[in-house]
Amino acid sequence: MDFKYVYKICTKEEWKIAKKIGKFEGSKKDKEDGFIHFSDKDQLKETFKKFFFNQNNLILLKIDALKLKNLIYEQISDGNMFPHLYEPFEVKNVVAEHEITLNEKGTHNIPVEIL
Repeated sequence: MDFKYVYKICTKEEWKIAKKIGKFEGSKKDKEDGFIHFSDKDQLKETFKKFFFNQNNLILLKIDALKLKNLIYEQISDGNMFPHLYEPFEVKNVVAEHEITLNEKGTHNIPVEIL
């Protein structure tokens, strides 16, 4: 597990809004759950498969985890530890953004520099 960076998958529209206001306040699911869902790089393939299968118009954000004050790694029902943030994060903490495309099987093409 790499504690230096966390990754957020969001829609292009959610990211556009965040850039306009200077902070990411969460997706609909984040707001329902009361925290922003992140993945570490080893969890990305499974997160895409489980929650975003066959979904277009996605952006993958790479965020400097050391700048997030209320980031907590919590164990979920399958025993894995996932990073959760209990407040919005500043757009300036994003170190890279990647447009995600789908292949013909409906799975996402994750940039090789992340994997």
